[in-house]
Amino acid sequence: MDIRGFLETSMLDWDGKISSVVFLSRCSFKCPFCHNYPLLFEPEKLKKFEVEEIKKYLAEHKNWIDAVVISGGEPTVHQDLGKLIGEFKDMGFLVKLDTNGTNPAMLRSLMENIDYVAMDIKAPLNEKYDRLAGTSVDLEKIKESIRIIMGSGKKYEFRTTVVPGLLSLDDLKAMSGQIAGAMRFVIQQFEPGNCLDESLRDAKPYPKEKILEMASAAKEFIPNTVVRGV
Repeated sequence: MDIRGFLETSMLDWDGKISSVVFLSRCSFKCPFCHNYPLLFEPEKLKKFEVEEIKKYLAEHKNWIDAVVISGGEPTVHQDLGKLIGEFKDMGFLVKLDTNGTNPAMLRSLMENIDYVAMDIKAPLNEKYDRLAGTSVDLEKIKESIRIIMGSGKKYEFRTTVVPGLLSLDDLKAMSGQIAGAMRFVIQQFEPGNCLDESLRDAKPYPKEKILEMASAAKEFIPNTVVRGV
């Protein structure tokens, strides 16, 4: 398991939980607004963390840490992901998985052992998805992952980063309609910073009022719509 990042303590990655975050290398997408792209292209330049050293930290802080969040990159590109999840579960920790939904077969196999899933939905389920994902996307797999998550009985959220110039209010309306009835929808503010696409590094994020307008529109389909980062 190629772990190239480890955040010992986070109160932001799982609402209401104190978690440790494990970052796995590689991804099936190349999103232009990605900030974690060293995990995609140059993971060997990042520090590698061994599973045993992470488990040692978790064991020493078991009275403090509630959960482990497995993120990336895209965790489901790793065939041993189920084994890693099982090791954390055997230690008594809750486990949350961050995913882009491109591997529904693996996702289905993991659901029984996962406590929470956060799936990124990049765009409306149409030709626009390729642009936001930075690659050609099999939308049928994305749709299947959405169905698996919504029918799982587990806690979950779908989340979307609203990139100015790439996603509009109409896009958000379309997306929320496509996941109508979802348990939770998180609309995330775009952060220019160190985006993979250099042209986005100077892009101005949508103002708070626009984000709230998008959230209001989404609530017609998903009452539990929240905003993050504004």
